[in-house]
Formats: sequence, C-alpha cells, structure tokens
Amino acid sequence: MQKNVLIEKSFSFAIDVVNCYKHLTDEKREFIMRKQLLRSGTAIGALIREAQNAESKADFIHKLAIAQKECGETIYWIELLKETDYLNDFRFNTLNNNGSVLLKMIRSAILTTKQNHHS
Repeated sequence: MQKNVLIEKSFSFAIDVVNCYKHLTDEKREFIMRKQLLRSGTAIGALIREAQNAESKADFIHKLAIAQKECGETIYWIELLKETDYLNDFRFNTLNNNGSVLLKMIRSAILTTKQNHHS
C-alpha cells in the first residue's frame, strides 16, 4: 500500500491537537476554546480520509475544501489560545507550524486535482 503523506500528516496533527486538548483541560482549566480546537483539528484528518473514498473528482475536491476550511479554523484557535496565554511558545510554534504545513499541502492537493480534472 502506497504511503499517503497527507493522511499521515493530518493524523499526526490530530494527535497533537488531542494532546493540546488534554493540556488545556488538565493544566490550564480552559473548557470553551479547547472544544473548538478539538473539533476542527480532528475534523481535518477525518475529511481527508473521507476524500480518499470520494464518489468523484468533484466530491474529492469538495471534501478537501472542507478540510482546508477546518484547518484554517484550527489555526485561528491556536493563535487565539496563544494570544490569551493558554499556549506557551513551544506548543504554539509546533501546532501553528504543523497546521500551516498541512494547510499548504491540502491547498496543493486541491489545485493539483483541479488541474488534472480539467486537462
């Protein structure tokens, strides 16, 4: 079976998000933003997995587009948590960098698929 870097990266990112959720719960006692972060941060990988079983190229692109939106939202929550002192520099930088790389990869996959779909 061929390795899918996007699936692996999104799964790894989801694990980081879950661990951050635990940190926010246990150590920071933050209960509102953590739920938003968990929801959007874990949805990315789930949507990418859904896209792998898409019914058509258009469906594939649509699922990835939703994953892209969720990734953008996750980065927003990460930034907000940092600016409100819930995340230290190390945790913020790790999550933000990984989220930004994932967002670029999703965008690239969408563009590549659109180009191949129209040619």
